[in-house]
Amino acid sequence: MAGSLAGIYLDHNATVPPHREVLDAMAAARGEVWANPASVHRPGQRARAELDRCRAALAEALGAGLSPRDVLLTSGGTEANNLALRSVPGALVVGALEHPSVAAVAAGLEREGRTVVRAEATPGGRVSEEGLAAAIAEATRIAGSVGLISVQAVNHETGVVQPTAALAAQARAAGAHFHVDAVQALGRIPLDCLADADLITVAAHKLGGPKGIGALVTRPRVKLQPILLGGEQERGLRPGTQDPILAVGFRAALARLPCALAAHAALGPLRDELEASLLALGRELGIEAVRNGEPPRAPHVSNTSWPGWRGPELCAALDLEGIYLSAGSACSAGTATPSPVITAMVGAERAASAVRLFARRGPRCRAVTRRRGGLAAGPGARTTLNTRRPSKPLEPSGS
Repeated sequence: MAGSLAGIYLDHNATVPPHREVLDAMAAARGEVWANPASVHRPGQRARAELDRCRAALAEALGAGLSPRDVLLTSGGTEANNLALRSVPGALVVGALEHPSVAAVAAGLEREGRTVVRAEATPGGRVSEEGLAAAIAEATRIAGSVGLISVQAVNHETGVVQPTAALAAQARAAGAHFHVDAVQALGRIPLDCLADADLITVAAHKLGGPKGIGALVTRPRVKLQPILLGGEQERGLRPGTQDPILAVGFRAALARLPCALAAHAALGPLRDELEASLLALGRELGIEAVRNGEPPRAPHVSNTSWPGWRGPELCAALDLEGIYLSAGSACSAGTATPSPVITAMVGAERAASAVRLFARRGPRCRAVTRRRGGLAAGPGARTTLNTRRPSKPLEPSGS
């Protein structure tokens, strides 16, 4: 990625800078596959072939006996999650720590009269088998059966890896379909966690691909219903003209999947070192910072709370120091309420001071703990912070 911003970017959970191979592949394709993929003429056939190649690449990457026909291309993870939750009928059980594109849909369905039960999470950030069993029992008591259970593979704020294999077995025993939001898992942890899923959501931009394309992957036994009408694209389940250029970029990102997995596996020690250094710095400054989320965690994510600060305030202070991170999901940015994920785990007070970072390779990542002006200045002192920005350009993803 050719970046123009200065500083250290630690917000890859929000989005990953597009990889050079992705940009090059998309640029090369722009003059070749511009036609409407639904057209029957030769240019349309070339465009449609790129969609087919993207589906095949994703099915191969996910494994688990999936075929290209199981891949439904969407505009991203949010649309895929909406389609999964809205098109599978029956009572719905969701984890208490889901991404807004699941949590908000569940709340909307509940307002529309559908039975929705939330499986409680532990203070460490996991949906336990006991918690899911209680939610299944409650949904069955209300509605007689459960149609769909939805749990993410990796939490978007804490990086906690959910026990999807065990939860999928519970879903099968209850006669329910099992949906896994794998947006934060693709390219970051091994995908054997998806082997028993009936529906899988992914998005290209979390893998260093383009924004605007993702997929809902479903087993043949799942019968989806469209939530939009107006065309026969994607087997009539997702109307609208597809962009073959985005499909080219998605496929180029998927080609880097082995490299991405290896790079992320190596991030664990760096994340632990960075996290320990930040917590030690907090103690040095009289701040009893604490980690949010217990193992197993994806190797790149750290979420910590800093009593006395507000999460967005701390992010703004660090931004002036040239360190870019977030206080939670980018899809909830702009809201005044603390992170619902951290609130559900450990309460609103600790959630109000939570920040999330994505560890990455490179010696400059360790420089984070040396840029202490923002923390040392204290809450509410943003106008007095050292505003000198580093002279080097923003570093791209090391994965």
